[in-house]
Amino acid sequence: MNIQKINFTNAEGQQLVGRLELPINQHPHNFAIFAHCFTCNKNLSAVKNITRELTANGFGVLRFDFTGLGESEGTFEDTNFSGNVEDLISASNYLKENYTAPTLFIGHSLGGAAVIFAGSRIPSVKAIATIGAPSNPKHVQHLIQNSVAEINATGKANVQIGGRAFTIKKQFLEDIETKSLPQVAKKLGKALLVMHSPQDTTVGIENAEEIYVAARHPKSFVTLDGADHLLMKKEDSIYAGSVIATWAKRYISIPKTEKISTSHQAVASLDAQDGYTTQMTVGNHTMMADEPISYGGNDFGPSPYELVSAGLSACTAITVQMYVKRKDWDLQNIEVHTSHTKIAKQVAVNGENKEVKIDTFNRDIKLTGNLDEKQKQRILQIANKCPVHKTLHSDIQVLTKLV
Repeated sequence: MNIQKINFTNAEGQQLVGRLELPINQHPHNFAIFAHCFTCNKNLSAVKNITRELTANGFGVLRFDFTGLGESEGTFEDTNFSGNVEDLISASNYLKENYTAPTLFIGHSLGGAAVIFAGSRIPSVKAIATIGAPSNPKHVQHLIQNSVAEINATGKANVQIGGRAFTIKKQFLEDIETKSLPQVAKKLGKALLVMHSPQDTTVGIENAEEIYVAARHPKSFVTLDGADHLLMKKEDSIYAGSVIATWAKRYISIPKTEKISTSHQAVASLDAQDGYTTQMTVGNHTMMADEPISYGGNDFGPSPYELVSAGLSACTAITVQMYVKRKDWDLQNIEVHTSHTKIAKQVAVNGENKEVKIDTFNRDIKLTGNLDEKQKQRILQIANKCPVHKTLHSDIQVLTKLV
């Protein structure tokens, strides 16, 4: 995963700051933009989790701070909903000019309303996903309800939102009064995914219904059952990101990527900037290997020894299954649990005892079915005869050459 700090200019000439996250191979098939919630910022944990699910699925994702929030320039009290929409268009222009125009917009809460307004104006955007979005920008008034009278009377007021103080001006209220989300959703002409929690106490579930009913197909709804408005539970935001990534692929163009070609059974490819995260083609399949974080890796895939352990487990299960099918035994399931370690052992070398570390695979086999003790013991013998097991016990050689 590659994270870059980026800056771009909005319509008012102010510098907005964001993070552009790319997939492991740094070649995203599509770009997406994430719009955060009202008074939030790009670094909310839910935003990061959703972004990383998208990058794991090959997307490049730009998450940025709206004007006056986080690291971006400007004063929040001078912003409004229309300004957020313009910021999204500026972000889209940045990607178009420096990378590729975005095809996917994701918006959280008021950011969800903003991506519908902005996405309707950007031809490259083919799919829009909202999370806990209000059906009308006016909904945010309830967050400042106690200050609305003061804002209308004096032109502004200091309000507490999420434990932080913000100044809201009258122009903000006047701006959201003119915005009709259902009208825009009805004419959207793009794929729309509405995600909402029935337990959302900040933006009620009825908002999702109003957006969904107003929109035309293709449209989808996914419930985030049990989640709070900010998706503070990690599993909720990871789930949302996974669903969005899978759903969006139906509506955007994803170029076919060529597998790393090889005349061998497996090939591993590792670029200098990828750390230990290794792309592999194994037979007709693509996969990934890595090292644990404790070893300096990203833990995006199994380690080499884990792959060897997996090969032994799979070979054991397949060999046993082949045997019992020929015997017509009632083996309903076999689980083979394997792990690799090194165990110290005293061995005699030139008449002296020396300690060496022996590669050791611990293999536990669980059998489910109607088997007697004699059958179980025979299965254990067959397990020890699996081809990978025999290879690990035999004299082997690795012939290496540069090509």
